[in-house]
Amino acid sequence: MTRKLIDSGMTLLDLEDNGVAHLTLNRPEAANGMSVPFLRSLYDALMICHGEPALRVLVVSGAGANFCAGGDIKDFASKGEALPDYLREATSWLQISVGALMRLNAPVIAAVHGFAAGGGGFGLVCAADLVVAAESAKFLPGATRAGMAPDAGVSVTLSRLIGLHRAMELVLLNPTLTAARAYEIGLVNKVVPDEELHAAADELATTLADGAPLALAASKRLLWDGVGRSVEAALPDEARTVSELSGTADSREGLAAVIERRAPKFTGR
Repeated sequence: MTRKLIDSGMTLLDLEDNGVAHLTLNRPEAANGMSVPFLRSLYDALMICHGEPALRVLVVSGAGANFCAGGDIKDFASKGEALPDYLREATSWLQISVGALMRLNAPVIAAVHGFAAGGGGFGLVCAADLVVAAESAKFLPGATRAGMAPDAGVSVTLSRLIGLHRAMELVLLNPTLTAARAYEIGLVNKVVPDEELHAAADELATTLADGAPLALAASKRLLWDGVGRSVEAALPDEARTVSELSGTADSREGLAAVIERRAPKFTGR
């Protein structure tokens, strides 16, 4: 893969010859807030990534002081009564961009500094495979505070990442999470000093790039498929599994151990 730089003006894609790509959200003057043109640019950049067979890892970061402050509120407010139609288009571009991140064969690392807020910033964090955060980073769902509801898949991904009750707390109450707290609840994988953020993300990317790409892609797909299953879809599989396990020697031993108040001795049969 020959190194090349693709600059749309709103997203910057750097495809390196080592298999690592860097995608920079590039509207620093608007805290990388998402408008329809921005989201189109993001989707186009992700489609380029999908078309690069030698791509091994994608690192997503933001230019300026923030990773992404979510939707461009000033842009939204300027639409007046046309806002519902505009948001339908914006949400569509955001949804397919999030889907493109999840379905990219290469692992996706979010390198977060400043604010990751709203469906844009917070949603991209939830859609990344791994998240490295600067110590000063802040995380905020923010949608209900603005009279909106979660988007970018957050209504599904967040509860799977941190649990239903914590997800409810974040979405309904909108606390601003520090990087340390985001790490504690499982939203991010690693917190590093601000000045080490990009080096830490690059080190992780290099490790992944040296891995087995087919195995990483297959493992990523399986894990995201698990997140995407509804409870209703999972119930029949659960019932079959429980029924099958109940006929095993280990299941009988487990029941006997509970009744007899002793430690079980499982044999794998």
